[in-house]
Amino acid sequence: MKTILHVILVGIGGTLTMDIYSLILKMFQVKTLDYRFVGRWIGHFPKGKFFHKKIMDSSIIPYEQIMGWVAHYFIGISFSFLLFFIFGKKWFQAPTFSTAIIIGIVTIIAPFFILQPAFGFGIAGSNLPNPNKARMMSLIIHCVYGIGLYFSAIIISNSLKN
Repeated sequence: MKTILHVILVGIGGTLTMDIYSLILKMFQVKTLDYRFVGRWIGHFPKGKFFHKKIMDSSIIPYEQIMGWVAHYFIGISFSFLLFFIFGKKWFQAPTFSTAIIIGIVTIIAPFFILQPAFGFGIAGSNLPNPNKARMMSLIIHCVYGIGLYFSAIIISNSLKN
């Protein structure tokens, strides 16, 4: 049970690190993903709608903002479990930076091949006005997630030793 909690807390820490980075970007008027669109996307599932021409033009779903944020943290925690299943408990006890960054980079598969196409943005944002900028922003934010995983794992493993 202690290990599961450890993995969950590391996932929350990685996701929170992404959110702090996004908040800093917003302070400089840099647009980042609005998680209400994730909630809107999920909210359309019961209607059988999984792909949108433009998610921004799709009908608003009640509580989409909350659903989007919950999904965002659930996904971040899920990727932390991916890290656990691939590298095991040992990584969480003695985290390495390179492993965390690799996981961060691998997680870019989700927005490139699931979210962006489903939102109407095309594979890897190919339908966006500036797809290379969108790709670079995704790569950076997922590296930030990896950095967050690493530092969260260090903090949590050190606190568990004491």
